[in-house]
Amino acid sequence: MKKKLCSLMLGVVLMVSSLVGCGKTEQAGSDSASTKIGTENESEVPASASAGAEDAGEITIYYPGDETERFSEFLNTEFAEKVYNDIGLKVNMIFVPWDQYWTKKEIMLAANETIDLYWDGLANLSLIVNKKQAQPIGDLIQEYGQDMLKVLPMSQIEGGLVNGEIYGIPSAYGPSSGIYQLVCVREDILKAVGMDTIETPDDLMEFATKAKEQFPEMKGPADVIFKPLTRYFQDTQLTWIGTDVFTVVDEATGKVESYYESEAFQKVAQFNEQMYKNGLYADELTTQYNEKDARMQTGLYLWVEASIGKDREIINAVQQNAPDAELKTYILAPEKDKYISTSGGEVLCIPYSAQNKEGAMKFINWIYSSPENYRFAIYGVEGKDYELIDGRVNKLTQEDFFYEWMFRNKNYQLFDQSVSDEYIDTYEHWDDNAKISSAQGFIFNNESVAELETAITEVTVSDFAPIRSGFVSFEDHYADAVAKLKAAGIDEYVAEVQRQYDEFLASKEGNK
Repeated sequence: MKKKLCSLMLGVVLMVSSLVGCGKTEQAGSDSASTKIGTENESEVPASASAGAEDAGEITIYYPGDETERFSEFLNTEFAEKVYNDIGLKVNMIFVPWDQYWTKKEIMLAANETIDLYWDGLANLSLIVNKKQAQPIGDLIQEYGQDMLKVLPMSQIEGGLVNGEIYGIPSAYGPSSGIYQLVCVREDILKAVGMDTIETPDDLMEFATKAKEQFPEMKGPADVIFKPLTRYFQDTQLTWIGTDVFTVVDEATGKVESYYESEAFQKVAQFNEQMYKNGLYADELTTQYNEKDARMQTGLYLWVEASIGKDREIINAVQQNAPDAELKTYILAPEKDKYISTSGGEVLCIPYSAQNKEGAMKFINWIYSSPENYRFAIYGVEGKDYELIDGRVNKLTQEDFFYEWMFRNKNYQLFDQSVSDEYIDTYEHWDDNAKISSAQGFIFNNESVAELETAITEVTVSDFAPIRSGFVSFEDHYADAVAKLKAAGIDEYVAEVQRQYDEFLASKEGNK
């Protein structure tokens, strides 16, 4: 066991921020700051571009993922020409692989290198603000974002408020209740083993067991899905607030508590331990937690944590490796209420190192200013990269352009021809009966407890991550882990989250 724990410690450093879908940033020394980072695409304005708009200068976007051949060509030709003609702007891109994205973002921003616009997880916004990695943009929105506000209302934008100032744009505007409480499964394999639904943890265990027997080439689940499991095991709705997954608030009582000390967490850990003992979880689910999406897309895994629409986001990538694959998203405990909160999602930020903050806002506004611009940024050139058939998008190439999930907007969103009318109807009405979380709009300011967070993080990485994944014995390790969590200051941290949350609720009541 000691040997296994040592190997675990080497592998789980990046899994702390598993709630938000983007990893906890690592700190790096300033001596690395001048290193050339990622793939830089410094586009040239094509000779055919006309002076259709006042020159707005140029911006540099820091962007996750690898640059593809067609995306590069697009950025340097059709895209460069259109953006320059429309708003007089030149757009440069720095592409950084996913496994390096947050670490290198820290390096560049600490070195004050030029980045005009970047993406991160909304749940990280308070950390971003406290590290002075984003500047207030309320005035920029008012001056340069009026087209955006027509399809991204202020009620959405206010999800980027910290201490009364807007520091980021919550850019994905679509169905969001039960975010990260769903599970995306290989529907073709589910059917093949004689099952037709997933509603409980027992269903998941049965699915994994049968798939292991009938499809030995499959590698099991891609993810321990602790958040969907938490939904199932919680007695009342727990909504994550604060930083990372340290704390949750009980929607029924308004009480903030330590997630790792909750009864729901204990049940999640015990279920996952049984999965591990049964040979259904591989070690990599713990040691390489943040690679869960990449695993799923290999076509060799059974399920991954999801939000509504994820099955459509990743189906093309999965089918490149498993052409007959089908995906479907299920919510555990479907009889329970779904809540809308700002505990997850995407955010676009303009850092203090921006050389052209006005241009960055003009670019965001340009994407949202018309359905044509939105489609152009996400799907490419109509007739070359995609076509519209009866209101559905048909991709003519397998190239990806700007991520749809990063800019998703229900006013413009399109589905492809493989998506059933039933699926679209479910998607469009997903939030119809959802409840608004009492924590909607709450963003925790961690400045006064930053040192506590560091200590708590160390304990969660070393002790609770393996417990959560079922990697080590719950009975043998849980009590010691809780003792370390107490020593790290979790009670003081919970009290500070509770204090800020109570103030938040009081301010909402006072504004009625």
